[in-house]
Amino acid sequence: MSSENAIGVFDSGLGGLSAVKEFSHVLPNEKIIYFGDTGRVPYGNRSRDTITKYAFQDTRFLLENNVKMIVAACGTVSSVAGAELESKLCVPYTGVVNPTAFAAAHKTKNGKIGVIGTAATIGSHSYKLRLQKLNPEFNIFEMACPLFVPLVENGFICRDDQIVRLVIRRYLSELKDEGIDTLILGCTHYPLLSEAISDFMGEGVTLVDSGYETAVYSAKILREQALLNEDKTEKTPEFFVSDTPDDFKNVAGLFLGRDMEHRVTQIDIEQY
Repeated sequence: MSSENAIGVFDSGLGGLSAVKEFSHVLPNEKIIYFGDTGRVPYGNRSRDTITKYAFQDTRFLLENNVKMIVAACGTVSSVAGAELESKLCVPYTGVVNPTAFAAAHKTKNGKIGVIGTAATIGSHSYKLRLQKLNPEFNIFEMACPLFVPLVENGFICRDDQIVRLVIRRYLSELKDEGIDTLILGCTHYPLLSEAISDFMGEGVTLVDSGYETAVYSAKILREQALLNEDKTEKTPEFFVSDTPDDFKNVAGLFLGRDMEHRVTQIDIEQY
């Protein structure tokens, strides 16, 4: 395996692009190959067997591109299929749960931590179990927020938008009342709502961005295995989707924080 090989990142759709944005800052020398399963999104309301099947198809596609590491930039996959992926892959792997839980455990001061994510992520209790293993005295409060993903993918992200504020209040009032001081954004779509979420939760609550924490953790893994790319020439990321690229290009700029100027290729993920 060469240090010059790319990092493979996948998600059920577009949310993982928020992690790609963080990777570009934390690991600027690395080439990224991204697959967004836009034809089968969302994963969050699927069965465990279906999510696991999709995750292995996604990783097989990335491995065909000779990646040196697999990153599941998807809270649902990380929660439901992460352990199985890690045990069977022949390259280093990380999901978003472990690095994000570790960061939250270090940030909390009162031990009250909130977790928001898709129905599958919350139903798996993956963050709660990981956090309680780190410290059994933590109080963990979980909340599924299924409307956050469609809000983001339809461009409803402005902190002053009344629809955004109403949905956030509907989901997060209970967590706010519990007095949490740390909130895990357990889906890579959610950082796009971070301003509005922070406005509602108040200055006393620290938001933990799973994409950023996963990028930092990935850098640590690559450094430990001597797989960091030291070549400083600019790398062109590659983007693949399982449905028409048009919608992807239109929304991708929201997640990347810049215009989507790169080519996007559609593939048939069912053949993997």
